[in-house]
Amino acid sequence: MTPSDLVLTPRGVRFAGRVFPCSIGKGGLSNTKREGDGATPTGVHHIVGMFYRPDRIAKPADWAIPIGPRDLWSDDVQDDGYNHLVTAPYDFSHEKLRRADPLYDLVLITDWNWPNAVPGHGSAIFIHQWRRPGYPTEGCVAFRRDHLHWIAGKVSLGARLIIPEV
Repeated sequence: MTPSDLVLTPRGVRFAGRVFPCSIGKGGLSNTKREGDGATPTGVHHIVGMFYRPDRIAKPADWAIPIGPRDLWSDDVQDDGYNHLVTAPYDFSHEKLRRADPLYDLVLITDWNWPNAVPGHGSAIFIHQWRRPGYPTEGCVAFRRDHLHWIAGKVSLGARLIIPEV
């Protein structure tokens, strides 16, 4: 492990010499992640992208991509676009990336089950803003807003998110 890795510990995520409190999935940690289980998958995941809301925040990194009003993420196992960015209108089950709340104002995308998604193995393990301390996610890793912005300003494309096996 290196200081540029994001490493989940019992106290939070260690990154760049600091430890940040975080929330994980309501299903806890899982070595066998499945779609809809609410678990955060263990293993080594890489940061493969960053999205942000340009109408709400400044561009956090030169490699960040703006979230548009029609941007969605497919979570439908029957969809050829499963676990990928798709565009509205869209007939399959999906999650809106441009939300009314601030949870996805800044999103780091991991390579969990991506780019060659296996249906049913779970979609969209993001790093995003939490609702409040201790409030679980659907499987993502979430941080306090200012911590997320600090991390996003320092993390590199390809950095590792390490979630130890249980």
